[in-house]
Amino acid sequence: MSHPHDDPHPHQPDIEDAPLGYHETLTEALLALLRDKGVFSADELRRTLEEIDSRSPADGARLVARSWIDPAFRERLLHDVNAAARELGIDAGGIPIRAVADTEQVHNVIVCTLCSCYPRLLLGAAPDWYKSRAYRSRVVREPRAVLREFGLELPDEVQVVVHDATAELRYLVLPCRPAGTEGWDEPALAALVTRDCMIGTAMPIVPG
Repeated sequence: MSHPHDDPHPHQPDIEDAPLGYHETLTEALLALLRDKGVFSADELRRTLEEIDSRSPADGARLVARSWIDPAFRERLLHDVNAAARELGIDAGGIPIRAVADTEQVHNVIVCTLCSCYPRLLLGAAPDWYKSRAYRSRVVREPRAVLREFGLELPDEVQVVVHDATAELRYLVLPCRPAGTEGWDEPALAALVTRDCMIGTAMPIVPG
């Protein structure tokens, strides 16, 4: 059974089929040049891409769960996600990642309006809807309407803050810890944290 938040919102089939843009063409050319210069081999590149593709939201969920039970770690995570991740043996990559914490008054959501910049090493592959032109353009203009389409209805008094990721800075949402989880251990808490929770289009839900 699929989770409603895993469905593409909204569908944008032309993203993968479109011709390569300027930056994609430049990337392909740079990769070819680096291979020809012997900086890395095609096999090394393949293994690196396989490692990236193997990542899942589980690492990001571990960071969130630890931040819920360890206030000192939470402060370090808010200060420097990449360094805090290394404390748990997680490689978040070299691009800086900033954690933005939800509160009772503020709800955070992530987008990349230019392309699809995203903390992939912590969250796994970006969902198709995150890369879609419709999501990228609409969530900055009408975030409440977009979140409502994901099934997330926020009270009027909660401020929605949209964070625009770039090639130099990515974001990770730290959702609020759900009520009724007092005394839960870290693995149980991490199981509540989905990819969409860390993008901001969903909130952790306690089963039952």
